[in-house]
Parts: sequence; C-alpha cells; structure tokens
Amino acid sequence: MKIHLETDRLLMRDLVDEDVHGMFAMDSDAEVHKFLGNKPIATIAEAQKYIDSIKQQYIEKGIGRWAVVEKETGSFMGWSGFKFNTDILNGRSNYYDLGYRFIKKYWGKGYATETAIASLHHGFTNLDYKEIVGIAEEANTASNIILTNIGLIKRNEFFHEGILLNFYSLSKEEWKKSEK
Repeated sequence: MKIHLETDRLLMRDLVDEDVHGMFAMDSDAEVHKFLGNKPIATIAEAQKYIDSIKQQYIEKGIGRWAVVEKETGSFMGWSGFKFNTDILNGRSNYYDLGYRFIKKYWGKGYATETAIASLHHGFTNLDYKEIVGIAEEANTASNIILTNIGLIKRNEFFHEGILLNFYSLSKEEWKKSEK
C-alpha cells in the first residue's frame, strides 16, 4: 500500500480491499449519491467491484482515486485525487479529473478542500500534469465552491444525460501564476 500524499490531518494512499466496508458505507448512502446520478450501490460486492476498477486504473493509467484516511484514527473517510478520463464529456477526453467523495459524517470539515489542494499541487509539481479538470453538477453548491476555492476556473456549462454540469480546468501555467 503506497501513501501518495500527506496533509496535517490526512493520508492519501492506494485503495485496498480492506477499504470495502468504508466504500460500501459511503456509496450505499443515497445522500452521497444525490449529485452522482442518484445510483447508490446496494451490496458489498459492488463496493469491491469499484475498488477493483480503481486498482486496475493504477496499473493501466498509473493513477486513480486514493483512499483518504484520518491520521488520528486510521479511519477510511472516502477518496480523493485523480482519474484519467478517457470518456468524452463536454467535447473533451484524455484529461486528469480531480474528484473527491466522502462518507457523510466527514462532510463540512474541510477535508475535500484539503485533499483537493494537496492533489492539485502534487499533480502540477510531482506528476507534471499540464492541465487538471474538475466537473460538478450545477446544483452541487458545495463541490462548485471547492473547485472555485482551490483555483480551478469555470470554463463553461454543458448537459450530460440531461443534467447541467459545470466544467472547470486549470493549466499548469495558470496555476504557477496564481501561486506567486
């Protein structure tokens, strides 16, 4: 198990099979899935399938969402980080998407922002990404605030499967200018 990032309160590491119960707790919650197509999972097997797909992304793409663990307790809180997106969304494909998802009891404590800032810095500094993208449903106020607060720029809105989404991005050059 590789730890990729560390913040004051959190560790971000590879997802492992032992995260299956935390993943199930998060992804079976309808409120967590409110802005994710309203499709919460119903079984532990579905949670394991999701972990397996992310582990496969580690192998095939060299990147995938990372488990977020509370340093103090060692508790699985959710995931954050990058996914290399090959699907066409908003007329774009083959980009690094920054995302995050947390068990509801961890909402509103700044963890998504903390992991997103750390990921953004890591993506541009250590992984040498040229651009990082974030996408959020227009109605998901919290996620839109996070993406804006970490410096991503809203480029446009688009519809996907009948849902209005906001498309954000930030180039490495734009990030460098904002860091000065």
